[in-house]
Amino acid sequence: MKQPELQLNDVCVYHDSRRLCQISTTVSAGSILTITGPSGTGKSSLLAALAGVLPPVMRMSGQILLGDRDISDVPAHERQLGMLFQDPLLFEHMTVAQNIAFGMSAQAGRDKALLVRRMLGDVGLEGFCDKPVQTLSGGQQARVALLRTLASRPAALLLDEPFSKLDSATRHKTREWVFDQIRSYQLPAVLVTHDEQDSHSAGGQIIGI
Repeated sequence: MKQPELQLNDVCVYHDSRRLCQISTTVSAGSILTITGPSGTGKSSLLAALAGVLPPVMRMSGQILLGDRDISDVPAHERQLGMLFQDPLLFEHMTVAQNIAFGMSAQAGRDKALLVRRMLGDVGLEGFCDKPVQTLSGGQQARVALLRTLASRPAALLLDEPFSKLDSATRHKTREWVFDQIRSYQLPAVLVTHDEQDSHSAGGQIIGI
């Protein structure tokens, strides 16, 4: 199912009274907006603003639209935005299957186990359901982290340097797989990165801040 576009109308992020960044653009379904720039310019803070999790010393002005829905002042847990970080942030006391099922709504009911197996099979991780997540490689953990995020059925995706801790070979494969999933699920996505290959592979608009 095609997702709505993500529209940023004059979104500004401030630290106290100092403006860190300002952006106006539209991210269509299935496309990836890349945000680049040196450290300290507010890239990660912009993602936090979109997600609704800015710390108290910071604030945002402007408007965030997800389709025809204004989510600028909507609580974070109601925005339908999935996030991927530098670290997979998997629950180490849970198995691979339990991590993915955690992201699913209660509506999935008894079908959760079947859905999890299908998702793992789609990414070449058949038979991984009962494995402890700490036994997985970096690339495998990244895949499980994205599957958990996709299982929550987000309407858009935010990615904060999600490949930066992977070695070069794993980074390339994981990056291409993640971007393929974004296009397959037709999600508008915003990627923050320092890596030129990330920006090039994303294939969408690039904005420096």
